Amino acid sequence: MYVGYEPLPPTLGRNIFGRQVYQLPGLFSYAKHIVKVDGRAGLFKGLAPRLCSSAIGTVVHSKVLQRYQEAEQAEPGASKKEPVSSLEQVLKETSREMVARSAATLITHPFHVITLRCMVQFIGRETKYSGTLSAFATIYREEGILGFFAGLIPRLLGDILSLWLCNMLAYLINTYALENGVSTMTEMKSYSQAVTGLPGWGWSQAEISQISPQAKGCCMEDTCDPVEVAGVGSLPGVKLPGVLPMWREEGTSHQSLLFLQFFASMLTYPFVLVSNLMAVNNCGLAGGLLPYAPTYSSWLDCWSQLHREGNMSRGNSLFFRKVPAGKRYVWEERRFR
Repeated sequence: MYVGYEPLPPTLGRNIFGRQVYQLPGLFSYAKHIVKVDGRAGLFKGLAPRLCSSAIGTVVHSKVLQRYQEAEQAEPGASKKEPVSSLEQVLKETSREMVARSAATLITHPFHVITLRCMVQFIGRETKYSGTLSAFATIYREEGILGFFAGLIPRLLGDILSLWLCNMLAYLINTYALENGVSTMTEMKSYSQAVTGLPGWGWSQAEISQISPQAKGCCMEDTCDPVEVAGVGSLPGVKLPGVLPMWREEGTSHQSLLFLQFFASMLTYPFVLVSNLMAVNNCGLAGGLLPYAPTYSSWLDCWSQLHREGNMSRGNSLFFRKVPAGKRYVWEERRFR
């Protein structure tokens, strides 16, 4: 869906308002199609590099934050520091989180590129990227070191924008909209991660120790009672790696959480789309070449072309996908023109 490949034609269905419209197949329809073509194993293409990316990213993120904590504790007079304002604390913690996430993204981006290319091979039925190690060798041989970082800049920009947006909005809501808000920056960070759906790379022991027992709840236990997670609902004893469930204080509006989640994802989605397209562009796979994508000279060129064609939101919905306005489906190419 990212690259514009639509192997199944639009069908007549009903939208959320009950009106008959032509719709594109959604997540479940394409999952059935993949199983029909590649079997159930086709649903797990790119899983190995994705798991490597998550594991390495968690370690890097945690280590960076731990270094910040150690450096702060090693400063002379650390225990006698004057208390800072809540805004200063938010800015300091958000800056640290930005550095930690950026470091994790930078180191794990090669695995992200391989993951995307493994999945895009479905379009042209290629087997070029059949394993993680062989994929590293292929990319280095054909594209050099820079090939591992295709699409890195828009991905970093999107992550940074999302982080600052959600933390600032969470601070403003906590300060000016809620009577009983989130009490610490660490709790606010868990709030903002739950709101935006951003992957929490992991928590250092120093961060975990700062969370109040009320906010921590039972999420650190092996078994626990249902925990209310913002924007998700009640999770019966689920441990989310890297994301601590937010303790919903009395007065927190569930509707506002959903609105912030939608707003943040809508605003930063173009960066995700451009990053993914650049990761597979002109890499020798059918999904990264014409007719699905021209050869982009840079991510800015990709951005401008998508904006000009009205495709900045392409692939942002898994359900109730509407047919692009003013375009027709070309069966031979399995795409819209």
